[in-house]
Amino acid sequence: MARTALHDDVLDALGRRIVGGELAVGAVLTLDIIDTEHDVSRSVSREAVRVLESMGMVASRRRVGVTVQPRTSWHVFDPRLIRWRLDSDDRAAQLRSLGELRSGFEPVAAGLAAERATPEQCGALATAASDMVVHGRSGDLEAFLQADVAFHRILLEASGNEMLAALDGVVAEVLAGRTHHHLMPTHPKDEAVDLHVEVARAVRSGDVTGARAAMAAIISEATGAIDEDPTTLG
Repeated sequence: MARTALHDDVLDALGRRIVGGELAVGAVLTLDIIDTEHDVSRSVSREAVRVLESMGMVASRRRVGVTVQPRTSWHVFDPRLIRWRLDSDDRAAQLRSLGELRSGFEPVAAGLAAERATPEQCGALATAASDMVVHGRSGDLEAFLQADVAFHRILLEASGNEMLAALDGVVAEVLAGRTHHHLMPTHPKDEAVDLHVEVARAVRSGDVTGARAAMAAIISEATGAIDEDPTTLG
């Protein structure tokens, strides 16, 4: 457990430094430097570098070291990378990029869910939407976030498309980022919550057009809220 925590700490520290530009493209680190700076064992440093390599953020070569790679090499769908970018000065651009991405796949997923969702998935979707209503009214943003994340995860799973379902981590990081960076109002807008209820209702009734339209409206509302008040992004 302690080793895992140390690995996560080193990984987060290095990832954030790369995303934030402190470790610029072409910068070279060595395992010795990582060991010393973070006061960890070689195995912890090596594992952190291995993960960063798998994300395309660094490349490791013998006799050269660990070299920071350009953004074009990064695996931008990795939820950890999304989280680091949302924690950086790149936050606004990342949220807009993710909003554009979501507008391309979540309405499609909603339409497919209206065709394919099981009765159990319909019930779970309705429960998540109901929980959003309750927690939105009470102003419990953490509980609201958990219900919101569950809603979108269930919807993507209900699409019956494994590639869409695999994007649940991307959506979860977007939703968490909005909450944890204070981009949500104290009480979520009734209109936004009502749209989630509308999606659940459309999926249950098999209304493909309605499900797609309501989901598109959800994403449009979220993106519009960011554009309306960019001062909240600081």
